[in-house]
Amino acid sequence: MRLTEFQELLHTEFGTARGDALLTDHVLPRIGKTGAQAIDAGIDPRDVWRALCSEFDVPKTRW
Repeated sequence: MRLTEFQELLHTEFGTARGDALLTDHVLPRIGKTGAQAIDAGIDPRDVWRALCSEFDVPKTRW
């Protein structure tokens, strides 16, 4: 997944402000880092997206 696609999905699902806050502030238990830290560490944005979706009960049809 490209980072631009990830950001579009994030902002569509959570809104711009909340999505950006979740990305930088919320530690994802499955990854052990915030989404931003995970992406900076080289983790595929698709894996970060799936972790966010799982954590916040996004229906699997939107993963």
